[in-house]
Amino acid sequence: MSTALLNSGFHQFLGICSNKTTSMSPGSCSLRSSIVHISNQDKSTGSIYKPNPVSSLTASWLTRTRPSCSITTSQLLNEVEAKEENSFSFDFKKYMVLKANAINEALDKSVALRYPEKIHEAMRYSLLAGGKRVRPILCIAACELVGGSEESATPAACAIEMIHTMSLIHDDLPCMDNDDLRRGKPTNHKVFGEDIAVLAGDALLAFAFEHIATSTKGILAERVLRVISELGKAIGSEGLVAGQVVDISSGGVSDVALDLLEYIHVHKTASLLEGSVVIGAIIGGGSDDEVERLRRFARCIGLLFQVVDDILDVTKSSQELGKTAGKDLLADKVTYPKLLGLEESREFAEELNRQAKDQLSVFDMEKAAPLLCLADYIAHRQN
Repeated sequence: MSTALLNSGFHQFLGICSNKTTSMSPGSCSLRSSIVHISNQDKSTGSIYKPNPVSSLTASWLTRTRPSCSITTSQLLNEVEAKEENSFSFDFKKYMVLKANAINEALDKSVALRYPEKIHEAMRYSLLAGGKRVRPILCIAACELVGGSEESATPAACAIEMIHTMSLIHDDLPCMDNDDLRRGKPTNHKVFGEDIAVLAGDALLAFAFEHIATSTKGILAERVLRVISELGKAIGSEGLVAGQVVDISSGGVSDVALDLLEYIHVHKTASLLEGSVVIGAIIGGGSDDEVERLRRFARCIGLLFQVVDDILDVTKSSQELGKTAGKDLLADKVTYPKLLGLEESREFAEELNRQAKDQLSVFDMEKAAPLLCLADYIAHRQN
């Protein structure tokens, strides 16, 4: 790993006395209005990768200095009591169910069954196959955080889910990951054949941009154009596709470094998650500072999503995941557990979660509650 990457920092490591974590309650999310703020004074020294120059989150964490815990018991108790006074409860489960139902309804209406029936059946098969709808919910939550409405963000949120579905269809193909199971069901090419699966993905990709352009209402054309540009960059040769290409090229290579692994995941996985949040903030009319804060938040949870995915791949069964478990290990792919070990990968995931939440510390706590809880949900998900 290069000295520049090792010396670069996204945040200083936040030391704590205990590394124990507690999984978030599925029904509610308890939030504190006194989120720890870590000043981000580090400047990027520049990445060796031009597509998305950011300092290496992984390298920054590995070279961290753990401060000693010198706080007294009485100081700790006083701090906890002060936080309790300003806490409130957010019904995260209800929020996710309501938003997911609304998105599912909008997706069902957006891709109707029409001639030629076979291609639309294939599109709908994967698009409506379930899923957590994390990306469209992130888009709507970011839009509402900066003052926008769910209605205005829904077309873009649906478009993001169409593109995510396209990436899954193509990722499962024999020429890519060659997977037979997705969301607990046979993959698209197993049902419709490889030729129709490729075309279904292509059709979803094309329709996503059309849907934003024709269905977004009450938003300035300039913002809509910016959204389309942001989405194109997130999934193109400087985004999702870049991550896929480097991932394919590094398959079977035994000496993949951490900085290259991070590049793959920041582009292959985090890029679309980042785009989801940024697009929501743009539609909602967020300021440049708000959009960039939310971009940094999304970049952290995007990488967090993949680190957790790597952990689940080696700790859960195919039945629990709804997809083939252990496939990265079988394909000899480099993952975070393989390079860092399981426990250190879990610690890194917790640090990414903390860094993500720090970016939301300037926003109103109640408005930021969905994004704060989504960060915890991504960190502690079990499938």
